[in-house]
Amino acid sequence: MRIETETYSEMVSYVGKLLRDHFGKGPTSIYITLKKPFITIYLREFVAPMERVLIERNEIKRVEETRDLMMEELLPNMRSSLCKIAQVKIDKLYYNWSLENQSGIIFGIMNEEDQTEPPWPDHIDKEAFRKEVDLLTKKGQKTPEGTTLYWLSERTILAKRKGIFVRIEKELIKSGYTEELKLTKRPMEKQLVREANLEPIIGKHIQDVFVDWDFDEDIGYIVFVTE
Repeated sequence: MRIETETYSEMVSYVGKLLRDHFGKGPTSIYITLKKPFITIYLREFVAPMERVLIERNEIKRVEETRDLMMEELLPNMRSSLCKIAQVKIDKLYYNWSLENQSGIIFGIMNEEDQTEPPWPDHIDKEAFRKEVDLLTKKGQKTPEGTTLYWLSERTILAKRKGIFVRIEKELIKSGYTEELKLTKRPMEKQLVREANLEPIIGKHIQDVFVDWDFDEDIGYIVFVTE
């Protein structure tokens, strides 16, 4: 789904201003991909001065907690505004950061009715990639009940894993400990991705890894941004 130049510019301007107004500093670069059923917004050089101080002091958790609070406030308005600008229906928005790389991603699901996997490059072994994603998920939790892969652009791959939470995680979710679960799972899943044998399969260096979850639906997402 191609974004018209004017629409793309309006989306970039809106996201940049929104983040700048609320975080005190906006990203230097914003790259948007719109390919059903996902929209991805990749942010580069997005760390505020105060956050930089905390990161240098290894206070990563504090930065993530503060950003989580801020994003929960921003997401409803962001979703409705993006729907209006791009003339699409976005059901949910997710986000994650790579603070060491000063980058981040916001991604949304536009239409969950179509569950078919989009075309995948012929020269890349899709099933081998899926097998590695399932394996790394099993190491951290359990083998997914289903894994759907989306080749969104030459730089962006998204993996949607259904049925991944183990019993203790489900109990924590039921008890309302989703924030604690997020803060614990983020670094663990990213480390598992780094240890996985994914780069030889796609023939590219994975520059950034982002993760988020739909705890109600028992779904985990991984977004890979390559060079």
